[in-house]
Amino acid sequence: MPRKRKRPREEDEFSETTSKRRRWDQDKRPNPWAVWNGFGPRERRSKPPGVQDDDEGHLVYKSGDLLQGRYEVKGDLGEGTFGKVVKVLDKFDHRTVALKIIKNVPKYRDAAKLEINVLSKLGKYDPSGKYQCVGMLDYFDFHGHMCIAFEMLGKSVFDFLKDNNYHPFPIEQVRQMSYELCHAVNFLHKNRVTHTDLKPENILFRNSSFDEKDGVKVVKNAEIRLIDFGSATFNHEHHSLIVSTRHYRAPEVIMEIGWAQPCDVWSIGCIVFEMALGKTIFQTHENREHLAMMERVVGRFPTRFSDRSKVKYFRRGVLDWDPGSVNGQFVKKNCKPLLDSIPEDKVGDEKDEWEDMVSLIRKMFIYEPSRRLTLPEALRHPFFDKLRFRGKSSSYRSSGRSGSR
Repeated sequence: MPRKRKRPREEDEFSETTSKRRRWDQDKRPNPWAVWNGFGPRERRSKPPGVQDDDEGHLVYKSGDLLQGRYEVKGDLGEGTFGKVVKVLDKFDHRTVALKIIKNVPKYRDAAKLEINVLSKLGKYDPSGKYQCVGMLDYFDFHGHMCIAFEMLGKSVFDFLKDNNYHPFPIEQVRQMSYELCHAVNFLHKNRVTHTDLKPENILFRNSSFDEKDGVKVVKNAEIRLIDFGSATFNHEHHSLIVSTRHYRAPEVIMEIGWAQPCDVWSIGCIVFEMALGKTIFQTHENREHLAMMERVVGRFPTRFSDRSKVKYFRRGVLDWDPGSVNGQFVKKNCKPLLDSIPEDKVGDEKDEWEDMVSLIRKMFIYEPSRRLTLPEALRHPFFDKLRFRGKSSSYRSSGRSGSR
């Protein structure tokens, strides 16, 4: 069968097609894949009228705005480098929730996607929320802003301390909060996750209502929730060189030896101290001074440990530090051995409780990560013996064994 001849193009038709191609070249159409990943000109995307970002990448909104056809903005709850947290009314479930709105900036958007991945897995491992990690209710992309919905919680431990003029928590509440924190992080570790950014700002009270006596606020219920999994890292993933907020950073991170789950345990030790005494144990912003403070509080670094340091802060295994210098005198004045931190007015049974707490912190401050206290061991420490739910709640009793999949 003879082939059909192609119809010859008319001159006008040819010129029309050529002009279309030329127009495409002139417009320099963006690569759709590049735009999707945030590398292209995202501003060319069409947005509904009224949806816009400010110069820093925050979503511009006002009270009464409706996001995703579901969440009505009621007010602000907080702001961070990542974006903002907003109080919203869920029109579907008829309840108030907290909505974390991430900046329309590639690095923060990517970090939010990683956090969503971690939260999704934790939600599968713990659907009932018995391990004190905040639960993700919903997530979506709102015109370049990743949004994550959470249950409404109270103030952070840090904000409560600050609003209370840094008055320490009662030892009974320190015990409960410390146990629940160990309980939550142990759940993460059992599921091969390291939080890497444990600090009082990332520990929220479930309800921060309080009683006040003699000008001192005492939270009614010290139950906590662990939040902010934006830096959480699975064991098999790439480990960044530096993690954790400065004051809660483990020595192996500062010395660039390499870190794993024990770096979370060191951070917990710092937090327990801060809740009990109302002040940061390592108040510094410089690495060498930070290591000097550790030696002042805990003792000298073992040579076998300091010899592995990748940073030049040691000379023949000894920290290169002048205790007679101005900075040295500052460290001597503001840091002291752990046992000396127990207030002098603590006597009898109360002093025994403090000594148990200091014993727990001391074991969390063992320099060698491989010898540092593990969280299943911490949960069995004598400091927690007086908890009224110890041995009664199945969720707490199983904390050292459950949670893994």
